[in-house]
Amino acid sequence: MGPAVREHICRIAKSPPGKLGEPFTTWSLTKLRDHLAKVHTIKVSTETIRQILRQAGISWQATKAWKGSKDPDFAVKMARILDLYDNPPTDGRMICVDEFGPLNLQPRPGRGWFPIKRAARLRATYTRTGGVQHMFAGLDLATGQMFYRFRDRKRWPQFLDFCKQLRRRFPVGKLYLVCDNYGPHAKAEVTSWCTDHAIDLV
Repeated sequence: MGPAVREHICRIAKSPPGKLGEPFTTWSLTKLRDHLAKVHTIKVSTETIRQILRQAGISWQATKAWKGSKDPDFAVKMARILDLYDNPPTDGRMICVDEFGPLNLQPRPGRGWFPIKRAARLRATYTRTGGVQHMFAGLDLATGQMFYRFRDRKRWPQFLDFCKQLRRRFPVGKLYLVCDNYGPHAKAEVTSWCTDHAIDLV
């Protein structure tokens, strides 16, 4: 079997069956074999197809999902961030910030020495006396250093407090904070304070 036929088999395998007129969404080796024989007059066994795909570096994998931004200014914002990555500002420093949570403080059963089949037991229904926490974090791109704080909530007052902590840590020069589109980042109180204290929310 020549390289052109092998390449054709790989191209069909990587194509969605629905776009080729088939009434199913994924290829099995058997369905792929039948389609090749019926539509392309390529008669090969399922084992031959498997070997061809393997040699071409094609394997059976689950489809992965991704989300596209609905922000009409997404392209402009992305271009600015990428430009800052490529051309770091000379009048300050870039810090990538984000929030993570809620985080639950949970007891772990752990391990220990116990009589056979008589290990200590921890009730599955416990009270989370530590509550729920949220982490605010910032990565300084110039040094690779991470800064973080834990808070009970992650709304605009907590984000503003984190901005103030970063400003105190770096009192000189402009701060470029790369953020996502989480609502509290655009709160008027936050943007106003950042503007007054030489912090650019990118």
